[in-house]
Order: sequence, then structure tokens, then C-alpha cells
Amino acid sequence: MLKRKLFWLISWAIAFGYIEASIVVYLRKIYYPAGFSFPVVLLEADIAAVEMIREIATLVFMWAVAELSYRSFQCKFAAFMILFGIWDIFYYVFLKATLNWPASLAEWDILFLVPLPWVGPVWAPIVVSVGLIWAGIAILIRNEQGKPMDLSPGFMFLEVAAGMIIVISFLIPGQAVIRHTVPQHFPWYLFVIGFGSGLGFFGWKLRKSGAR
Repeated sequence: MLKRKLFWLISWAIAFGYIEASIVVYLRKIYYPAGFSFPVVLLEADIAAVEMIREIATLVFMWAVAELSYRSFQCKFAAFMILFGIWDIFYYVFLKATLNWPASLAEWDILFLVPLPWVGPVWAPIVVSVGLIWAGIAILIRNEQGKPMDLSPGFMFLEVAAGMIIVISFLIPGQAVIRHTVPQHFPWYLFVIGFGSGLGFFGWKLRKSGAR
């Protein structure tokens, strides 16, 4: 049952990654005919609003799939993490296939716009996505075994705090979008602290629960 659901969740996420990439292909043909680069082209207010709402709708769309796939909140959240991770990775796979971009994983990209622009090298969201996929699958396996993880409030607080550190590492270079400049430095030390602690907390919790 788990393998069947995972197959369709992954299939949906890959297909949705293509849809997301196709939208970006159209936008870049319009706003970056010579190829995407910083400083970014500032969108008209109405188009920027549409983009921000589209990003929120994307998250709602993924949560709806997770909501319909499982009964428990823990499994729903795990499915959402898997969907998000697969979608994000294949978004870049399809951009590479259609636009031959990014040239390298060190290329700067606009990751998100809400509530402020998130900017980072392509490798950073891919690393986060791999972590989300691993954690999501681990949670689903535990639930399939009838041994759901004990996601205590204290543990969740630590994970949220780690996630916020990652977000801050994206918001700092994101100021380049607002200032209409080229980002110069990615605070990788903040990213490593956030991602490493989040992954470490989860691995510790998983090990403490006796899971393989």
C-alpha cells in the first residue's frame, strides 16, 4: 500500500514540477529573452501579485493532495514534504531540459516571493528538498509499521526554529531583488546551521524511537 501511494505521489510531484517549470519558461521568454540573470526585471504590481498568489496556491494544491492521500495529520504532513521535495527537484530538472538553465548548481535563483523575496544558489533548495523527501518517507514507513513518531511540541519547536534559520539565509540575499542589484554572498553558514540542526534533530528523534 505504501509503495503504491508513494508511486502516485512521486508521479504527481514530477508532473507538477513540469507544470511549474513551463510557467517559468513562458515568463522568462517574456521578461528575459536573452536569458535569466540578476539584477532581476521588476514585475508590474499586478503581475507580481498574481505570481505571489500563484505561489500560495501551489502550496495549497500540494497540501490538498496530501490531505486526500492519508487520514492522520502526521502522514499528511509527511506526504506534503515528499511532494514538495520531488516537485522542487524536478522543477529544476525540467528547466535544465527546456532552457538549459541553470548552468551550474551555484547559479542564483529567486526561490519564493512571500512575504519577501527568497534568493539562493540552486543547490540550496535541492539540498532542503532531499532532506524533506528522506524525512517524509521515514515518517510514512513508521506509520505503515504502526509506530507513528512522537512529534512532541518541543521537537516541533526545534524543527520550526531550524527552518526559520534556513529561511533567513534566503531572505538576506533576497534583498538584492528589492534593491535591484546582484546578490553577492549567500550566508551558507546560516544555511548549514539551520539544515544541519533540523536534520540532526530529526535523525536523533528517529533513532530514539528505535527505527532503522
